[in-house]
Amino acid sequence: MTRRTPPRPVDVARLFPELLPFRTESVRLHPRAGAPTYRDSSVGGPLLWPADEPWPLCPEHEGSPMVPVVQIHHGDVPDLVPFPAGCDLLQVLWCPRSHRDHGWVLPHVRWRRADAVGTRLEAPPSPAEREEDYVPRPCVIHPERVTEYPSWDLREDIWDALEDRFLALEEETGWDYQRHLSSAPGTKLVGYPGWSQHPDRPVCAGCGKHMEHLLTVRSTEADAVSRHAWTPVEEDRDRPYQGPGLVLGDLGGVYLFECHHCPGRPFAHRYDCS
Repeated sequence: MTRRTPPRPVDVARLFPELLPFRTESVRLHPRAGAPTYRDSSVGGPLLWPADEPWPLCPEHEGSPMVPVVQIHHGDVPDLVPFPAGCDLLQVLWCPRSHRDHGWVLPHVRWRRADAVGTRLEAPPSPAEREEDYVPRPCVIHPERVTEYPSWDLREDIWDALEDRFLALEEETGWDYQRHLSSAPGTKLVGYPGWSQHPDRPVCAGCGKHMEHLLTVRSTEADAVSRHAWTPVEEDRDRPYQGPGLVLGDLGGVYLFECHHCPGRPFAHRYDCS
């Protein structure tokens, strides 16, 4: 079953043409509880991992194994996602425990060629200790390409220039720019990060440039306010759905970034709470 985001309830481009230079696109993953296999793109599902490649371990918790978070096959998502040359599989894992210097979780990103895996690791190690709220329930995904405008990432001078018009629109229609019209909520690839608070985009230690957003992993698809505009048309916005079941800083999220300029695509992450 596909998931389609309803059209924005108002024409953002017409009402706020100043935002057009900042318009971009992201891929909403719409994770829903299911039974993905290692062959599938998924959130929290099994990974296509080589038997002869070490499983990622947490450097802080005495080698505690990480858990699968996201697996994405290139053919399952739009070409917006910048896969490295020669790679067609993205895998993200993290250590599901709190970390002194890294926040709630410590992620690991792996790009690879699916047909080069060979013999698959059938029984990866599992951490002896974990925060259950940091372990995603296995979910199938329903990738969808959507248009976004900046929310927390909107430049301060542009925000100041538009704020009165944002407020006037909300008073007239009930639609809030940040919650209903700007960046898509939930777990997604590229586009704008799904910040709950002020942005903290990392700078690459190698080249000094700001890193590019790769992945947002959120606690929920949308909160009680934003779901009125972002719930897929195939679903009832007032009926709970079963997703990954994460609790990351209440209703916060984890955001992965990478540098497209430096060899090896170095990555970093940020987190916030709601």
